[in-house]
Amino acid sequence: MERPAIPGSRRTLSLAKNGRTVYISDLSDRPRIAMSVPEGFKPLFRTSPVLDLIGPIYCLGEGKDLVLGLRAERKHCNARGTVHGGILATLADVALGYTMAFSSETPAALVTANLTLDFAGTAKIGDWLETSVDIQRQGSRLSFANSYITVGDQRIVRASAVFLRSGELNGQGDA
Repeated sequence: MERPAIPGSRRTLSLAKNGRTVYISDLSDRPRIAMSVPEGFKPLFRTSPVLDLIGPIYCLGEGKDLVLGLRAERKHCNARGTVHGGILATLADVALGYTMAFSSETPAALVTANLTLDFAGTAKIGDWLETSVDIQRQGSRLSFANSYITVGDQRIVRASAVFLRSGELNGQGDA
């Protein structure tokens, strides 16, 4: 499946039919880079314009067992060649929010009220970033959870968040 390039960009994104191999090309003379996706992961079931910019993001499991994955690319990196903290913060926010929103029988519309991150390591191009989330408490108004982002067996980010429940998710709301 070929995705259009981002407006103003010369990049294109192709997904193999099995949904597991991603080819990234910038339409220059550089060769295409194939980056595999671990077994069992599939494209994220819900996206947004910002997630389309940083993705593709993959998922495994559902509800409280949801795991997100992202293969680090050059577009995710800062001038030092490591994945930018803003990309890691976005991945943590989405993992925490989606896990909490879709862990109840009726998905909840959530708004991030607080997000705290501790950066304990780095990731580089080609690394597979993976999230794990622990829901601490889901109340009628506020929900609390913690998350780690790992590269292999190394925890590189610890995140915690508070979300405000703004109603039920109707397919158009934010999670």
